[in-house]
Amino acid sequence: MDKKRAYIMLIASLCLIGTIGIVRRYIPLSSELLAFFRASIGAVTLLLFVLLFRRGRQKLPGRKAFAGLILNGVFLGLNWILLFEAFNHTTIAKATLCYYMQPTIILLVSPLVFREKLTVKKSVCAVLSLTGMVFVSGVIGGRSAGAANDAKGILFGLGAAVFYSLVVILNKKIKEGTTYQRTLIQLFSAAGSLLPYLMFTGAFRTVEPDLKLIVLLLLTGVIYTGAFYAFYFGSIRILKAQTVSMLSYLDPIVAMIVSAAVFRENMTVLGLIGAVLIIGSAAVSEIPLPQKKQPENITKEKSIQ
Repeated sequence: MDKKRAYIMLIASLCLIGTIGIVRRYIPLSSELLAFFRASIGAVTLLLFVLLFRRGRQKLPGRKAFAGLILNGVFLGLNWILLFEAFNHTTIAKATLCYYMQPTIILLVSPLVFREKLTVKKSVCAVLSLTGMVFVSGVIGGRSAGAANDAKGILFGLGAAVFYSLVVILNKKIKEGTTYQRTLIQLFSAAGSLLPYLMFTGAFRTVEPDLKLIVLLLLTGVIYTGAFYAFYFGSIRILKAQTVSMLSYLDPIVAMIVSAAVFRENMTVLGLIGAVLIIGSAAVSEIPLPQKKQPENITKEKSIQ
């Protein structure tokens, strides 16, 4: 695959996932049921892709890594449930922006988890991101009549960000297996962990299948999950990590446009400033500082080691 095609695949997948809030609004199922169907249909779709295109046929992860991926699948399922609930209680833009606090959460815990130094630049970016979150939440500048419901949606969105941060942290620590293998294990685990609860509560009895519901569930599982992961992972194998990180912010930008265009969920001026602070600070924090050029003899010495 050439770089041009990889760019197209990545941009298409990120723009696509930015519209998932629309689909959620039209699916009359609980967030637990929707997360289960998304995980199970998405897992089967991605498995078919892997088998068809012979991806990920390397050695499977060991027991310890496998157990970690199963736990991550549980976190992934909880992350989706909270995100879908956020879409139910607040605007798509606010829910997505809360979800994109995940880079800031990881940045703040990285000194403890990864033993990474929290630099001045990253500290400033974290403060700006948190300030942006305050602006987006509406704590400053007054609230609307639906403030209580809006606050609940914001909390669900932040909860989703916390669980997705756990997913990212665990994935960074698990080195075994291919990206497709790890993703498949997590998707099947997410579905498997939700199944006992849904059966115990009798949630499946509340499902009244019709053509519209079936189409929307297939859209969520096949396109928004299976195809998304296939396109996303297929493109990041070709592109640089920094390019992928920067383009990833297309997701919240598309979500903001969709929220305003489709549902007329316009943000306040402070909210827009907050959005810029959240997206901008997260993007800037990932731009590496220029390195001082070393003398030639030192460079050669290091390359030998």
